[in-house]
Amino acid sequence: MDNIQYLSQFNLLNSLSMEDLIEMEQLTLITTFPKNTFIQTPETFSEGLYFVKRGKLRLYKVNAQGKQFTSDILNEGNVFGEMDIISFGTRENYIETIEESHICLMNKERFENFLIQRPQFMMTLLKVLSNRIIGMSQLTQNLALGKLHDKVLYALIKLSDQFGLTGDNEYYKIDFPLSHQEIANLVGATREAVTVVLQELVKEEVIKTGFKTIYIHREKLLERNIS
Repeated sequence: MDNIQYLSQFNLLNSLSMEDLIEMEQLTLITTFPKNTFIQTPETFSEGLYFVKRGKLRLYKVNAQGKQFTSDILNEGNVFGEMDIISFGTRENYIETIEESHICLMNKERFENFLIQRPQFMMTLLKVLSNRIIGMSQLTQNLALGKLHDKVLYALIKLSDQFGLTGDNEYYKIDFPLSHQEIANLVGATREAVTVVLQELVKEEVIKTGFKTIYIHREKLLERNIS
């Protein structure tokens, strides 16, 4: 029953009854991956649907010059993978753990039967897929059309929405460690260019920085009207 306790924490599974959760437990194989471990590369992709029980993952692609571009960061409760009837578009991604992570793999055939018998759960899954497509479309548009300052601010806002903020004054800390290189990977720029942008934003008092730490000035960000 330990599996049920954490599966019920996933937003995707909120529509399931206890009986459904018990059955879901029987469909799940759990694997623990150490920090900085590849769960998948484009060459090692295997079909399956995965849930993140605990930890954080980075999804990224590498171009012909070896430059990395981070397409997503997943944490507890997020879903990734592909099956015949469901695809989160992660086949061509490198998927690497940012910290020790517990990943749940769903049995393909039994999970497909599970979906057919539970239309409400299927609707929830379709909503998650739709939100992911919308989010990736917005990300692509902002990264393609925006100036580098706006790209960096957009990335920081999305990270603060995903991982939350802590603070009790004008500045709020993004609850996720961020190096200049990691931000560069998110916006498709060089580390040097991102460092210049961050220094300028610090001078403008829009952000404050520390070791792998970013603090956002909420009111000044709203004035920028980044969305």
